[in-house]
Amino acid sequence: MDRLIAAAALLLIASPAWAEGGTAIPEPSNWALFALGVAGMLIGRFGMRSRKRPDDK
Repeated sequence: MDRLIAAAALLLIASPAWAEGGTAIPEPSNWALFALGVAGMLIGRFGMRSRKRPDDK
Protein backbone atom coordinates (compact mmCIF):
# COMPACT_ATOMS: atom_id res chain seq x y z
CA MET A 1 0.00 0.00 0.00
CA ASP A 2 2.86 2.37 0.78
CA ARG A 3 4.43 1.70 -2.62
CA LEU A 4 1.15 2.49 -4.34
CA ILE A 5 0.86 5.83 -2.57
CA ALA A 6 4.50 6.65 -3.30
CA ALA A 7 4.06 5.77 -7.00
CA ALA A 8 0.89 7.88 -7.26
CA ALA A 9 2.63 10.82 -5.58
CA LEU A 10 5.61 10.51 -7.92
CA LEU A 11 3.35 10.49 -10.98
CA LEU A 12 1.48 13.56 -9.80
CA ILE A 13 4.65 15.48 -8.97
CA ALA A 14 6.33 14.61 -12.30
CA SER A 15 3.33 15.54 -14.45
CA PRO A 16 3.89 18.18 -17.14
CA ALA A 17 1.22 20.41 -15.57
CA TRP A 18 3.68 21.25 -12.79
CA ALA A 19 6.48 22.11 -15.19
CA GLU A 20 7.48 25.76 -15.22
CA GLY A 21 9.51 27.71 -17.73
CA GLY A 22 11.51 25.70 -20.16
CA THR A 23 12.24 26.27 -23.81
CA ALA A 24 9.52 26.09 -26.41
CA ILE A 25 10.45 23.71 -29.23
CA PRO A 26 8.61 24.42 -32.49
CA GLU A 27 7.07 21.46 -34.25
CA PRO A 28 7.96 20.87 -37.90
CA SER A 29 5.34 21.93 -40.38
CA ASN A 30 3.35 19.45 -42.40
CA TRP A 31 5.21 20.44 -45.56
CA ALA A 32 8.59 19.74 -43.98
CA LEU A 33 7.49 16.27 -42.91
CA PHE A 34 6.03 15.60 -46.35
CA ALA A 35 9.26 16.75 -48.05
CA LEU A 36 11.37 14.51 -45.80
CA GLY A 37 9.15 11.55 -46.65
CA VAL A 38 9.41 12.18 -50.39
CA ALA A 39 13.18 12.64 -50.15
CA GLY A 40 13.50 9.36 -48.26
CA MET A 41 11.44 7.53 -50.86
CA LEU A 42 13.55 8.93 -53.71
CA ILE A 43 16.83 8.13 -52.00
CA GLY A 44 15.66 4.59 -51.31
CA ARG A 45 14.44 4.15 -54.88
CA PHE A 46 17.69 5.33 -56.46
CA GLY A 47 19.79 3.41 -53.93
CA MET A 48 18.09 0.13 -54.77
CA ARG A 49 18.36 0.79 -58.50
CA SER A 50 22.13 1.29 -58.45
CA ARG A 51 22.94 -1.81 -56.40
CA LYS A 52 23.97 -4.89 -58.31
CA ARG A 53 23.30 -8.36 -57.05
CA PRO A 54 26.04 -11.01 -57.29
CA ASP A 55 23.82 -13.29 -59.41
CA ASP A 56 22.91 -10.54 -61.93
CA LYS A 57 24.96 -10.09 -65.08
